[in-house]
Amino acid sequence: MHITCDKNELSDALSICIHAVASKSPIPALEGILFSVNNDTITLCGYNNQMSIRKTVPCQMEEYGSCVLNARMFFDIIRKVQGDTVEITVDKDLNAVIRCGRSTFNIKAEDADEYPELPEVMKRRGITLQSGLLRSMIGDTIFAISQNENKPVHTGSLFEIEGQTFSLISVDGYRLAVRKEQIEAFGDDSFKFVVPGSTLKELARILPDGEENVTIYPENKHGLFEFAGTVVTTRLLEGEFLNYRSAVPEDMPIRLTLNKSELVNAVERVSLIISERLKNPVRCLFEGETLKLSCITSLGKSFDSISIPMCSDKIEIGFNNRYLLDALKACPDEEVVMELKSGLSPCLFKPLEGDSFLFLVLPVRLKAEDL
Repeated sequence: MHITCDKNELSDALSICIHAVASKSPIPALEGILFSVNNDTITLCGYNNQMSIRKTVPCQMEEYGSCVLNARMFFDIIRKVQGDTVEITVDKDLNAVIRCGRSTFNIKAEDADEYPELPEVMKRRGITLQSGLLRSMIGDTIFAISQNENKPVHTGSLFEIEGQTFSLISVDGYRLAVRKEQIEAFGDDSFKFVVPGSTLKELARILPDGEENVTIYPENKHGLFEFAGTVVTTRLLEGEFLNYRSAVPEDMPIRLTLNKSELVNAVERVSLIISERLKNPVRCLFEGETLKLSCITSLGKSFDSISIPMCSDKIEIGFNNRYLLDALKACPDEEVVMELKSGLSPCLFKPLEGDSFLFLVLPVRLKAEDL
């Protein structure tokens, strides 16, 4: 194998693929990057038995071939060398020579045959949407993914397609996040699948924040995301996902239109006396045209207030400050609708019109010392 390529393009590709490389594996090849050359392109691949990331970059090919290179060392070499062009040769004994600028490295490669085969995903059905939109939807819902392995299916987000409507749903037992958009679907009228949170975290990192399309192909056990010369393959989570529609209360008599930033700022101010050790709730008192916020911890007391539309009932409700802030910050609009029923019922955040998002936060039961 013998190629030359642009150093920056190779470095960018490695920075993406390395996130799927296994840190420790009984299969040593999985701790490396699969490096394949053919038809004037290099395909780099990282794989950890759960997710793979493949990235293709152009090159000038003198001789095709493939091998596995130590991921961390290879990435560090390419990042550190000075020069515009990288030359890589690998002989039949898997001796790799990397040249760039005045630097030359001789390292040992591994046989590509030692690298496990990646899962095959058929492209019989799927959805297409803008990569920036998918990145935004993931960012708006990933905070509500459960960290509790007792219900593995909730450690991912539900992708639900009904006609041309795509819903992305996350739930963790304390809050629910839903984002909806109109997209292009093909293959089936409706289908759903659950993508692990670890995969979504990497997708949020590498998806272009623009109008380039990303196409998603789900199968029974694996899904494939294809965009911008990048292919991400992931296992899908199995199990029965929460029927989130039945978890959303319909009878919510109090409906207030609030300025998101004002409420976020007020919650952040009263939360200044809350810490990881002192997790007392933020108390919210809706009374007339004022929302009074307060908190009491062993460090002291905090109070704040904002103006709101007339609230017909006096309601006192407590929230975990982080859960409340996560939901508010995820709302795409500056003006949001807050729906309430009582101090023990869930709180909902919705758009002024339509159903493009829904965030549900369960309250915290207030104790006497919190009041």
